[in-house]
Amino acid sequence: MTETPLLLTPGPLTTNPAVREAMQRDWGSRDPAFIALTAELRQRLLGVAHAQASHVAVPIQGSGTYVLEAAVATLVGGGDTLLVLINGAYGERMAEIARRMGRAVEVLRWDERQPVDPATVAEALAGKPQISHVAVVHCETTTGILNPLADVAAVVASAGRLLIVDAMSSFGALPIDLRHMRAAAVLASSNKCLEGTPGVGFALIERGVLEGCKGRSPSVSFDLHAQWSGFEGNGQWRFTPPVQVVAAMVEALRLLEAEGGPPARLRRYEANLEMLLRGAAAVGIDLYLDRALQAPIIATFRAPENPAFRFQTFYDALASRGFVIYPGKLTKGESFRIGCIGAVTPADFQRLASVLGQALAEAGV
Repeated sequence: MTETPLLLTPGPLTTNPAVREAMQRDWGSRDPAFIALTAELRQRLLGVAHAQASHVAVPIQGSGTYVLEAAVATLVGGGDTLLVLINGAYGERMAEIARRMGRAVEVLRWDERQPVDPATVAEALAGKPQISHVAVVHCETTTGILNPLADVAAVVASAGRLLIVDAMSSFGALPIDLRHMRAAAVLASSNKCLEGTPGVGFALIERGVLEGCKGRSPSVSFDLHAQWSGFEGNGQWRFTPPVQVVAAMVEALRLLEAEGGPPARLRRYEANLEMLLRGAAAVGIDLYLDRALQAPIIATFRAPENPAFRFQTFYDALASRGFVIYPGKLTKGESFRIGCIGAVTPADFQRLASVLGQALAEAGV
């Protein structure tokens, strides 16, 4: 086993040593140097999605779920109705967040192995004028399925509604170009395809939309308009920021640029997935999704049908060889998940492939 195992999960992830090194310095949250670092963070986030002309970047302390809750609290008003497009656990979570906040919620559901259908969304919006906002998960990490974001965005924009995108598992790798796609808000976090460390969520929000949200949030901490106003006013976080995480995130964004931006990162992740699928097929492990729907983010595999198979034993066998994976998160069928993202390469997945058979044997197959 390696001293630090590779985290083949949807996050937290294996990070570049330079990202970890960036956390070694202490920062004063009100000091000019940290204020400048925060400004760089916000500008770089906008650059990833080509959103400098239309959106503002609003980071907030906490995980991706925190910024999801903040976005719903800030953007969806008490008289609004949010339509959530669901084909996995994270869509369900968005709907639950909105309900807990007392917002009106409607849902459209698809099977976890089917992508969101834009035509169905268009039909729903045409028949329900009370819907003001639509929320969709770009890459639903319940299974790893990729939803057709650009097509959904076009339908929502055509209907004159506002789109909220959960891009937690896609931002920084899968294409999101806000010059050519309308989205009121794109939400993500520091520790997935950006390859930073956990601790910061962020929203890219259309400036005109956010300007109209003053006082809307029922929460003090989760008020993204107030958070943005603070950044615009003095460059500072309203409450104590995770300074080392911010420093690591900026370094991770610099590394993303050096790698060649999201297109280059996507190519590496695609190569990781191909090596993973080749190794899984060699030992008889089947992909859960249709290959055409599988995003190169996290792959879900069917558990072997052999009744002797024990996931925990399989997990332990891989962990002892330096690879940490995830259990399944499905409503149907037993499964497990292996991530393709983080500071990992096809060579790492070639090593994983070489030990999958041994791990299966230890797990009873």
